[in-house]
Amino acid sequence: MKKEDVKLETLYRISQAMAHQHDVSALFKEVFDIMDTEIEMSRGTLTLRRPGTNFFVIEASRGLTPEEQKRGQYKMGEGITGRVAQSGKPIVVPDISKEPGFLNLTKSRSNKQMAFLCVPIRHRRDVIGTISIDRKAANAEELQKDLYFLQLVANVLAEAVAGIREQMEERSNLLEENIRLRRELDERYRPANIIGNCSSMRAVFEQIAQVAESSATVLIRGESGTGKELVARAIHHASSRKEGKFISVNCAALPESLIESELFGHEKGSFTGAAAQRRGRFELSHGGTLFLDEIGDISPAVQVRLLRVIQERAFERVGGDETISVNVRLIAATSKNLEEAIRQKKFREDLYYRLNVFPIHLPPLRERRSDIILLADHFLQKYNALHRKNIKRISTPAINMMMMYHWPGNVRELENCIERAVLTASDEVIHGYSLPPSLQTSEATNTGILPRERVSLKTMVDSYERELIVDALKKFSGNATRVAQHLCSTKRIVNYKIKQLNIIPGHYRR
Repeated sequence: MKKEDVKLETLYRISQAMAHQHDVSALFKEVFDIMDTEIEMSRGTLTLRRPGTNFFVIEASRGLTPEEQKRGQYKMGEGITGRVAQSGKPIVVPDISKEPGFLNLTKSRSNKQMAFLCVPIRHRRDVIGTISIDRKAANAEELQKDLYFLQLVANVLAEAVAGIREQMEERSNLLEENIRLRRELDERYRPANIIGNCSSMRAVFEQIAQVAESSATVLIRGESGTGKELVARAIHHASSRKEGKFISVNCAALPESLIESELFGHEKGSFTGAAAQRRGRFELSHGGTLFLDEIGDISPAVQVRLLRVIQERAFERVGGDETISVNVRLIAATSKNLEEAIRQKKFREDLYYRLNVFPIHLPPLRERRSDIILLADHFLQKYNALHRKNIKRISTPAINMMMMYHWPGNVRELENCIERAVLTASDEVIHGYSLPPSLQTSEATNTGILPRERVSLKTMVDSYERELIVDALKKFSGNATRVAQHLCSTKRIVNYKIKQLNIIPGHYRR
């Protein structure tokens, strides 16, 4: 078969490959296999321009490993490939070993004699990519013919490559849009008043988003200090009732004789001291949200009345006979085990099921340790502003103490702890000794040498000295001279203490 016929056959086979291949890597793998029968090439590469940039990256190749292909990234004008992309004109290099402009970024070529041919892929006057091949060295006339044929192949493939490239760009844009929307949804459903990023808190955020727009009764469960009221407020502010009132009642803080009057109101003269009519919390929260904290502490008599209000959204004031209807979203919270209270006949089972329509469980702080530093930083900024302080950071020993503590008072205890530390800090850092004594004992932090061992004065002094020196070494990148100046001491004493306390300054050098 004549050489011209072979070229025509090759172009025909390439056009057939274009008809059934819609993946750029698969298409060019087949194209390079077809071209290998016409041009004895050792490797071939296709580069495509990244949308919106001046970078060309290898999108498909033959004869390159995945690692070599990954290294093939060219700036506009960089190397032979970059020059072809910039000028839009083909280039032939008869011998790459003698061409200083050949960069070999893929690190795949040896120093033996090899020719390199590179042509642009044009679409609507723009260079969208390049095709290049390596082949055995040959005379100038043969190389020029191969370069012309390679340009024909590029012209044939240009429209297909542009279409595939547009599909890739569209897919990339869709992925980016998907990620952006997920971020927006995540931010939308992440209440601004709640700090947390652990998986259990993300589940809570999702539950808040699910229930906020409905009128379902929510029961928030969790230990004291976990932030149940914050979740209730987040539900209210994410709902259509956000323009209405949010009224909170702590059922455990009110005596049994007053809680009925607080919730439902009373008529004048209904009991001793009722000098005037008074509206209850249900009336006041009409059109909004009523939050009943520590619902497990209300008496059985109030439980009966509360059950009716939940069922019928209607009640009578204490001492009155007028039925009052209200439109109220009810959110309850408890730190008690209501199931156990039901077994002990202290809590009505029917009320429990009325309240437990949409339960949300808040994890204790000891089960969300990854959030401790986030919360501590948040409270540090809050109390810096409140008390006009300029505390910049929390020292590593203080962080370690907070991470090891079991936090029985949960987030509320952590907040109080940081506020105290901000008030007592003597410089711009919260140190371990700035934290409350409960965090500094060996029992609380599991830092004792032996269980229940008493800590000697020397151990405590050594611990304090170690913290001061380590903090200074961090600040001055392990420079003992500057540490000595900062601590108003001498280099000899600092080095002695470093050796005595088994501190390794090299760990703090940048």
